[in-house]
Order: sequence, then structure tokens, then C-alpha cells
Amino acid sequence: MPKKKFKDTTVGKLLLSAAKVINPALGEVLEGVVSPKDAIEKITKSGISIDDKIKLQQLIYDQQAKEIEETTKRWVSDNQTESYLTRNIRPLTLAFLTATLFIYIILDSSLEGFKIDPNWIDLLSSLLLLVYGGYFGMRSAEKISDKWKK
Repeated sequence: MPKKKFKDTTVGKLLLSAAKVINPALGEVLEGVVSPKDAIEKITKSGISIDDKIKLQQLIYDQQAKEIEETTKRWVSDNQTESYLTRNIRPLTLAFLTATLFIYIILDSSLEGFKIDPNWIDLLSSLLLLVYGGYFGMRSAEKISDKWKK
């Protein structure tokens, strides 16, 4: 599967639409970017005013805050349901992926001919990073926001 162009990703679409709203010239500067690094480089080197750059940064920050808020709302809603599976899907997924990782490690270290295809290892490591980061990161963010509200 070919890799998406930056302008076709969620972040790229957000950045382009926000840039066009703030300053059409900034939108033109970002039209051909291929990566986030390229976007940052073009924004930095462009002749766009600092005020426009600050507005763009604020729009991106606001969008990220909305995404985090919506995720938190969805998790709160899940936890208030009667269904056991709905309330516990994240911890169960975390436990399953961790157990799978340990099984792979034990089999790999104890059986001489056992070999896991690198594609599966990449997939498992990506899933683990996503699940651990989402589960523990969002739980920490929820606790911090609760303390700030008090």
C-alpha cells in the first residue's frame, strides 16, 4: 500500500485548511509539502508574518484539544454503560497484546527453529505503542485535568 501524501493525511488537511483561512499566501506555500518536516521548514522560511504563524499554531492546538476532549467523552460514555465488554475493552486489549508479546518472547528464546515474520513484529510493536500510549497517556491526562478542575 503506497504511503499517503502529507496533504492527504488528517494533520495535512487541517494544516492546509487552517493556513488558507489565516492567509491565502500561507496556503500556497504549503500546497506542495510532502512531510510534516517539509511543512515546518516552508512555514519557517516563508515571508508570512509572525502573527499569522501564531494564529496557525493556535488553530492546530485547538483542533488537537478538541480531538482529545472527544476521545475522553467517548471513554467516559463507554465506562457508563452496562456492558462488561464495552467498559473493559481497553484493559482487555492491553492485557492481550502484552500476553502475546510475552508468548512471542518466550517462544523465540526457547525454540531454536521458531521465527516470527518481521511484519508481524512491526505490527505488534506499533499496536503496543499505540495501546500503551493511549491507555496510560490518556488516563494520566484525565487525572491531571481532574486536578486542575478542583
